[in-house]
Amino acid sequence: MKQNKLEELVLYQLSMELGESIWDIVVKWDFLAKDTVGKQIIRSSDSIAANIAEGYGRFHYKENKQFCYYSRGSVLETKTWLKKANQRKLITDEQHSLFLLKLETIHFKLNAYIKSIGKIIASENAAITNSQ
Repeated sequence: MKQNKLEELVLYQLSMELGESIWDIVVKWDFLAKDTVGKQIIRSSDSIAANIAEGYGRFHYKENKQFCYYSRGSVLETKTWLKKANQRKLITDEQHSLFLLKLETIHFKLNAYIKSIGKIIASENAAITNSQ
């Protein structure tokens, strides 16, 4: 069943928290690090939640799925930027591991959410057809 509000979706909450955690770290970096890796990792991590939100607001479930696919791409892009940040000693190994764990959770929940989109509508349509 679709949530009443986007903010009630755990997947969205986790994605928002991830973006804020990454922001809190990047704002402390020097100019070169912020201007190169920092901007990219902030954009990709913020894009996870932003695409979930945009899809959630779409009329047709197929559009919602498409935006979730974009979000999934942003999960993988964020993993790449985290690896670069770790290799360049911008984040610690511990921070890197923690962020990867959060991204794995988001990725898993996002895949489950994608699978669920449209199934409720299909079952409701079947129930209407059967009752006629």
